[in-house]
Amino acid sequence: MHQLGPRIKELREEAKLNKAALARRVGVSDVTISYWESGAIKQIGHERLVALARALECPLSRLLEGDSSNRAAPLYLRRHPPAPWHDRHAGRIDLPFELVPELEWEGDCFLVTPAPDEPFDYLAPGDLVAVAPTEIFRRAGLYLIQQEGEHRVRHVTQATDGALRFAHPGADTSSGYTTDTLLLGKLLARWQPGLLQT
Repeated sequence: MHQLGPRIKELREEAKLNKAALARRVGVSDVTISYWESGAIKQIGHERLVALARALECPLSRLLEGDSSNRAAPLYLRRHPPAPWHDRHAGRIDLPFELVPELEWEGDCFLVTPAPDEPFDYLAPGDLVAVAPTEIFRRAGLYLIQQEGEHRVRHVTQATDGALRFAHPGADTSSGYTTDTLLLGKLLARWQPGLLQT
């Protein structure tokens, strides 16, 4: 992601915008644009990145990844095993630190989307989700789990006694760990189509 600054400059010049014009479109100062382009500011929040992509009239993926033709396509998340990243052709993604600055995660990451007509709690059709495969609970949040032979998305927390608790929307209580429950992956970030439209 160290190439974000030069990519902003390249896309700005391609759009025939000076720093002041881009700054007005994004709602920041032209000094901020200079800092972004030089790399002096390395963390750019998600809302600013979306505004920047809109101002540059380019997809967010191009701003973050460039014109790479070997970009990983989203994998379909299905109700039944195996997990989508078990396909040997599944492409990993690099989750840009600038996109999720509060996240500290090392390891593989895959871009998934719910398969057509296969609903998941917490996900809507068309959502894109960055998932990091893990069988270990690391912090509270949304996880892909396997339970009763099906994939499910649950909000997982850890009780004071160390027991994992699994909740789903609309439930008054959470359920505990059972012998058929497996953690498969941590949902690191989610993008919803309606929020990314230009």
